Amino acid sequence: MTDIYSQQRRNRRLTLVFIIIFFIILGILGYSIDSYTFGTIKATGLPIATIIAVLLASINGFIAYFYGDSVVVFSLRAQPLEFENPLHKKLHNVVTEMALASGLPMPKIYIIPDPAPNAFATGRDPHHAIVGVTEGLLETMNREELQAVIAHEMGHIKNQDILLMTVVTVLVGTIVLLSDWAVRVWRYGGIRTRRSSRNKGMHPVILLIIVLFALLAPLLSRIIAMSVSRQREYLADASSAEFTRNPLSLASALEKIAKASSPVMTAHKGTAHLFISDPLQRSLDNKEGLFADVMSTHPPIEKRIEKLRQMSYTYARTT
Repeated sequence: MTDIYSQQRRNRRLTLVFIIIFFIILGILGYSIDSYTFGTIKATGLPIATIIAVLLASINGFIAYFYGDSVVVFSLRAQPLEFENPLHKKLHNVVTEMALASGLPMPKIYIIPDPAPNAFATGRDPHHAIVGVTEGLLETMNREELQAVIAHEMGHIKNQDILLMTVVTVLVGTIVLLSDWAVRVWRYGGIRTRRSSRNKGMHPVILLIIVLFALLAPLLSRIIAMSVSRQREYLADASSAEFTRNPLSLASALEKIAKASSPVMTAHKGTAHLFISDPLQRSLDNKEGLFADVMSTHPPIEKRIEKLRQMSYTYARTT
């Protein structure tokens, strides 16, 4: 039986493993370009192609770090609270309660004018955090369910999931950039030039492995990014149970979200991982099996509900 705290520790370990794998992929891909295409490592002692790509990715990461939350809010067409609206006022009270329960600063609150029940969190750290919900969520959830959903988003903030996903996004972008660079150079004879000059003894099998890795690296990196996102959802569910002491409330909220089965119209692939449930309502997220496990951005809601019920049973036995 898995309790809240052991699940949190397990998910943190898995996330660390995924990040290490990202750096390994980036290092191998960069080395293959510099060493087997341009020969820059032997000529200059520096992996020039990799340095340039990482520099560009760092600039994108800087923009995402300081202005990513504003971009997300704008793209989702989220609006500030209107305190004359009773539902908005209730949301403000619930967010205040969950900020106290989680020991976090009060985040900014936004509303997405959409009937699909869903919620998201963004921001670079707890002091620059944003929590947003749809109008549909406010209209669908009772107070305990709303508390659980907000606690889930506060869990993302406390665990610094948003910053993590920003880093992962930048790493994926760097890998895609390097892969595209390698393919373009090889297409115009980069490999032949390298082989004909300094590397005539390269075995064809090694060359094939390098080419295949460059072609598959973007897909592999995206799969790892999706895996990180799925593990973060489990951890945030556990955090919600910890903050509210009521895992069944989040289970009930997820059941209502699943039954609604309507997409958030302003959401897109770039923001999908920020939501408590896939806002695009792709059928793959509700399926099980190896393909679904590696390609979906969110774990199946049924599995999340099952884990929350297990947590409730474990918590009841220990209190």
